[in-house]
Amino acid sequence: MERLTHPTTGLIHHPYSAPQGFDAPMPGVFKASTVFFPTVAALRSREWKDKSAYTYGLHGTPTTFVLEERLSTLEGGLQCVLAPSGLAALALVALALLQSGDEVLLPDNAYSAYKPLFDCELKHWGISYQVYNPMDIADMQARISARTRLVWIEAAGSVTLEFPDIRALVRTCKAHGVLVALDNTWGAGLAFNPFDLQPGMEPLGVDISAHALTKYPSGGGDVLMGSVITRDPDLHMKIKLTHMRLGLNVGANDAEAVLRALPSMPLRYQAHDQSARALALWCQSRPEFAQVLHPALPDSPGHAHWKSLCKTGLGAAAGLFSVVISPRYAQNQVDAFCEALRLFRIGYSWGGPISLVVPYNLNSMRQTWPEHIARGTVVRFAIGLEAVEDLRADLEQALNALLQ
Repeated sequence: MERLTHPTTGLIHHPYSAPQGFDAPMPGVFKASTVFFPTVAALRSREWKDKSAYTYGLHGTPTTFVLEERLSTLEGGLQCVLAPSGLAALALVALALLQSGDEVLLPDNAYSAYKPLFDCELKHWGISYQVYNPMDIADMQARISARTRLVWIEAAGSVTLEFPDIRALVRTCKAHGVLVALDNTWGAGLAFNPFDLQPGMEPLGVDISAHALTKYPSGGGDVLMGSVITRDPDLHMKIKLTHMRLGLNVGANDAEAVLRALPSMPLRYQAHDQSARALALWCQSRPEFAQVLHPALPDSPGHAHWKSLCKTGLGAAAGLFSVVISPRYAQNQVDAFCEALRLFRIGYSWGGPISLVVPYNLNSMRQTWPEHIARGTVVRFAIGLEAVEDLRADLEQALNALLQ
């Protein structure tokens, strides 16, 4: 480069470039909106859709490409796109695959923030939905019509954690030629492979796996991110192009945080799982609870389906469980119990190091009260990484103080 007349310009157009070949345990963090092209020909010819080159920060950087590839491997898929949140990932699937006149089937235990998208924005665009009972294959099958384009599955169910017969649900959808998508946040790619539900037998798997990376892949309670993973190239390209047209993106530092947390995720998942099972078993002994909901408990709804699908894997049951507090306790007593907890903090989400508690009004979340859920107030616990003995003592002191 020719000599510059002012040092300010030199700060911007400095000729030094660091040598290539640096390698370290963590991938590099690349932040970019603008990406430089060596020639006009390169600008015109580069292709971003197959990850063979870079064109603009919105279309991917080395950091996001590495994260997408690792997540695809984790869940058993082949392609991945990243979204700013788990809900954004769910919305992306709908916007990419549905059009006016189409209908979607949602399980009654779906993530509650997803239904308002269909009640509002998608309804305005002529897209409708029906709610099906996830524990009743016949109910779901009866609702499939010529307008049905997509069926969502959630395993385990949001808040109530019943575990559906995923294989039967997927098989039914395939028989009707309907795409099936799974919210795989609970399983996280560790409890089971959503794209290969019965290894060694007939090919059976979902078409799409959506994942709130906010939870276990992040692990710190400080990142919002989602992913949409597929195996079919054509389906992936539909989603990827909609992703591009909507301008969805994730920050490089957030991608870095997830990449840093991924290697420890199996260990954390297993630790969350072991503590949650121990506490759920202890809660079964407490008279204040009419029911304890955790897929690994023999009397929890869908336990047999969980046992069949998740008998292998690292962890296999996540770190969530819910209790139904007996109806003899008023809502204000339940709220006071939650507020009396010292280690459990009141807050949404899960997968981080701090245990969380939230009381829910199930009547406002479901079309009808599920027949397999006892009457009472549902309280969900998300177990963190604290010592299980301390968490048990915290539950006991709050129960003894406020629910007598």
